[in-house]
Amino acid sequence: MQLHYKIEGKGQPILLIHGLFGSLSNLGLLARPLSEQYEVISVDLRNHGQSPKSDRHDYNMMAEDLVTLIEHLCLDQFDVIGHSMGGKVAMKLADRCPDKVRRLVVLDIAPVAYSKGRHDNVFAGLNEVSAYLNTITKRSEAESYLAMHVNDPGVRQFLLKSLKREGDRFAWQFNVQSLWNNYQHIMGWQAIEPYHGPTLFVKGQNSEYIHPEYRDATARQFPNARAHMVANTGHWLHAEKPETVHRVIQRFLNEN
Repeated sequence: MQLHYKIEGKGQPILLIHGLFGSLSNLGLLARPLSEQYEVISVDLRNHGQSPKSDRHDYNMMAEDLVTLIEHLCLDQFDVIGHSMGGKVAMKLADRCPDKVRRLVVLDIAPVAYSKGRHDNVFAGLNEVSAYLNTITKRSEAESYLAMHVNDPGVRQFLLKSLKREGDRFAWQFNVQSLWNNYQHIMGWQAIEPYHGPTLFVKGQNSEYIHPEYRDATARQFPNARAHMVANTGHWLHAEKPETVHRVIQRFLNEN
């Protein structure tokens, strides 16, 4: 699958990978400052943004899509930064291409399977909006349907970034049905062989995605990993404190 992507800046390549329900624009607050020193390649994962849609959506396939892009761009060595689902894709890519991934940064996700579903209300809201896409004429109407299931205004605005007008109607840029059908794969994880490259896990202090009990599984798969906590942030730490997260990443990437 040929993914949609955007390149900014020049220098050592960095692959920037968004999370579930996102698109390449979601990490723009990191892409812009990083592009002052690096060649930043932001991607839309399959079933998201302007990339092709598919009935299949798992980490093997998403990593394979990125391998295709890497070959297309003739990348020899590069750094990888991924958030949430994109962090798992980044880890799987490091497993696939350990000699090409120079450094790995994982934002607020662990290399484990999550047993608890976290997005039932989001899917309910997306389906509510989808049922009225033929009659919705403005974004505020879509938000009112979303609000029936999604209480957090910030989450609603995040989701609505992927609601685009196509001709005389609105449409989701992500593939709601495929993401729902493959949700167990998104939440799941199959342990990988140890990746020995330098790895940084960055956690939002108030997020529930990384717990101390995940430490052993992380160390087995990423023996050269270390962690950094960003105070007073949640799962979208890069949006809540972009300057702090950029500074943490920049320091890590610049190490010898």
